[in-house]
Order: sequence, then C-alpha cells, then structure tokens
Amino acid sequence: MITKKELDNCFAQVVISLTSINKILMKTVLIVEDDLINARVFSKILTKRGGLDVKHTENVEEVIKIAQSGEADLILMDVSLSRSVYQGQSVDGIKITQMLKSDPQTAKLPVILVTAHAMEGDRENFLKQSGADGYISKPVVDHQQFVDQIMALLPSNNH
Repeated sequence: MITKKELDNCFAQVVISLTSINKILMKTVLIVEDDLINARVFSKILTKRGGLDVKHTENVEEVIKIAQSGEADLILMDVSLSRSVYQGQSVDGIKITQMLKSDPQTAKLPVILVTAHAMEGDRENFLKQSGADGYISKPVVDHQQFVDQIMALLPSNNH
C-alpha cells in the first residue's frame, strides 16, 4: 500500500513535469516597445487572453540576442522607437526588423509591426520596407483580434 507521503511525492513530481512541459509548449512573444503603458497593455492581453509568455525590451542589442538565442517565438515591433540606438545610430522598428530579416539566424522569426502611424498606404509601405510578417495599428481596440493575429503567425509546436 502507498503511503500518503509517497503519494504526495508522486503528485509533486507530476506537477513539476507538467510545469516543465507547459514551459516547453508555451510560446514567447518579445515586445519591442518604448511606451511602457503600451508594453504593459500588450503584455496583459497576451498573457491573459493568449496564454503566452512575454518578454519586453527596447534595447536593440537585447532584441538581437533574444532573437538569435531562440528565446522568442515572435516579435511585436513598435515602428517608431524614440530612444533606440544600435552601434551609435538611432534606429526604428523598421531598421531593426530589416536587420533581423537579413540575418539567416533570425530571418524566419515572425515580426509583427505595431504603430500608431496608421495612414493610408503605411501598412503596405512598412511591410515592404521592413520585410515584417504582419502589421497591427495602435490603439489595440479588439483584444481578441489582436491575440488572433499573433497566434496566426506563431510557429506550431511540431516543427
């Protein structure tokens, strides 16, 4: 007969295993955004509605490091990053996306541009210039549509 302690230990092992599996299966979205409020809103929507893990930075070196290490499954890239600098040059989300898409190590990583500058023709222009995989305009009003757009571009687990 199994003791309560053995059963508790067994249960604890199952919980640890499921947590590990969930971490492996859980997708991570890297939010590259210089507005902390926007970053928090996106993060909350993605974790609560999408069940996604979220990282946030506007540091270009960090974005590249995370992308190259495979720590992110998708990047949400703000187009107009006001404070981002790379190798002494001021860079925006378009430039960072071009850098990621031109690097064979990160070229396949899906990037969705996010911008408040949603003028007629901007979407096509930004996508063409950057090589990004998608485009979302701010403010995000329809939270479910926002999550759906991201989920649609996330790589599936059976790759």
